[in-house]
Amino acid sequence: MSQTVADFFWQRLSEWGVRRVFGFPGDGINGLVSALGRASEKIEFVQVRHEEMAAFMACGHAKFTGEIGVCLATSGPGAIHLLNGLYDAQLDHQPVLAIVGQQARAALGGSYQQEVDLTTLFKDVAGDYVHQASVPAQVRHLTDRAIRIARAERTVTALIFPNDLQEMNAVEQPPAKHGTIHSGSGYSVPRTVPEEADLRQAAEILNAGKKVAILVGAGALQAGDEVIEAADKLGAGVAKALLGKAALPDDLPFVTGSIGLLGTRPSYEMMMGCDTLLMIGSRFPYSEFLPPEGQARGVQIDLDPKMVSIRYPMECNLIGDSAATLRELIPLLERKTDRSWRDEIEASVEEWWKVLEKRAMASADPINPQRIFWELSPRLPDRCIITADSGSSTNWYARDVRIRKGMMASLSGTLATMGPAVPYAIAAKFAHPERPVLAISGDGAMQMIGINELITIAKYWKQWANPQLVVMVLVNEDLNQVTWEMRAQAGDPKWEGSQQIPYFPFARYAELLGLKGIRVDDPDQLGSAWDEAFAADRPVVLEIPGDPNVPPLPPHISLENAKAFASTLWTGDPDEWSVIKQSAKQLAAGLLPGRNKDDERR
Repeated sequence: MSQTVADFFWQRLSEWGVRRVFGFPGDGINGLVSALGRASEKIEFVQVRHEEMAAFMACGHAKFTGEIGVCLATSGPGAIHLLNGLYDAQLDHQPVLAIVGQQARAALGGSYQQEVDLTTLFKDVAGDYVHQASVPAQVRHLTDRAIRIARAERTVTALIFPNDLQEMNAVEQPPAKHGTIHSGSGYSVPRTVPEEADLRQAAEILNAGKKVAILVGAGALQAGDEVIEAADKLGAGVAKALLGKAALPDDLPFVTGSIGLLGTRPSYEMMMGCDTLLMIGSRFPYSEFLPPEGQARGVQIDLDPKMVSIRYPMECNLIGDSAATLRELIPLLERKTDRSWRDEIEASVEEWWKVLEKRAMASADPINPQRIFWELSPRLPDRCIITADSGSSTNWYARDVRIRKGMMASLSGTLATMGPAVPYAIAAKFAHPERPVLAISGDGAMQMIGINELITIAKYWKQWANPQLVVMVLVNEDLNQVTWEMRAQAGDPKWEGSQQIPYFPFARYAELLGLKGIRVDDPDQLGSAWDEAFAADRPVVLEIPGDPNVPPLPPHISLENAKAFASTLWTGDPDEWSVIKQSAKQLAAGLLPGRNKDDERR
């Protein structure tokens, strides 16, 4: 029996090194699904509960392996469901291939059932390469180009297969005649470094600076040792964008932590006080948290020339891989003998951790959410992989979770969509079954879609070498991040009609699925609850009710934010007195002895 188009397609993906596909079946991809079953010894199929989760898992796989992530969905509604997860991958520059079905070629253009113009639908999210196969002879070069472009451009590509084409006889080698394409597989990442003249210009700028600040992002994740060496020579502190949280461990005294609204005071103060900015592998977008224009000279390292000098007017742009570029740059840097700037940063960081501890230990009803994360950090297993969702829990993940060397961590950095924590964690567990994994989510994101993938965990966990997978759900019965944005940005009170969500017993539901469920209501039991979760013999859902009125204070409160917040209280917020009380506690925790008035103003 000759190979079908679908058989050949999976064989070609296997030759490219693809070993796993996340998806959900449907009649638009019957041929592809049947062939995948025949190829199951080479390519593993992970069945999800919803196609959006398949795309999130493909993105998570790419983030935690560096390989291309692959997701599969049927025609029409299945293909449409992929979009949010694919945009997450595109905006965070992850290589992902989406494979979708289509109605039979003879039916197209006839308003057939589930007929959607998929090429147009995917044109934005997969604009670098989206094509529909029309004849079997196309499949080889469509597959080769989709994977090569996704990897080379670190982006999303998409292939569309009409269902009748999937079961036709394959054409593995097109005839050598006019109008045919003869492609090959394989791709190696090139070594990209700047010209020597540009490196010398960058070194001159950095050597001239007296107060150098470094900002790292996802592009620096594989350049941690080089960043540490450069920071040591320059006497610099290092702030981290959220996607770069795992680039450097938080136990280094000069690492100031996150930057931005979810960032730290040391990061804000460093940016406001520096005279030189070195940005490495980051496209951090919020200008109000970068040095005022004209204050600092700038050097940026980025692999994509389209993305340099658009966040801050840089004096020198180095186009290249972060680690390779830094290895070329470091010999040109002079070690700064005046370490007063570095000493100032380290003192600020040391004090900041004390502030966070005081904030975490402030009483709340029933539990201060910051304490949940404060108790977590020392209990994180070695080489843990952490995934975080979008919501108020992200504030505490950003500030309170202390990453150690050897850990990995990620979230939806640019799209900032709700829902990826659990599917990212599942993808991480399939990619690294021996490593412990932690997913951090809020009850809003879990109710939206994350809870479905607990079923997927229940389906697959017994095949993982290490069962350590903890899903921590912060329960506050409030779409809390939006509530605080309404208060602090728009000056509007919490509207319970849009913000309040029903309680769901996550821990009890986990038990129904055969997982372990833990609920903790007492702050003094948080440590033992984390210990129990990581010691369990199966995946765990750890449900913790947190006080929704503990404010996620930004590192710097602008006059506009202060006015908006005051306006909120005057207009009758339903949680007014609790908000006032918790805000007072958090502000008081930041007033440690030793900070002078100039420090507070800055």
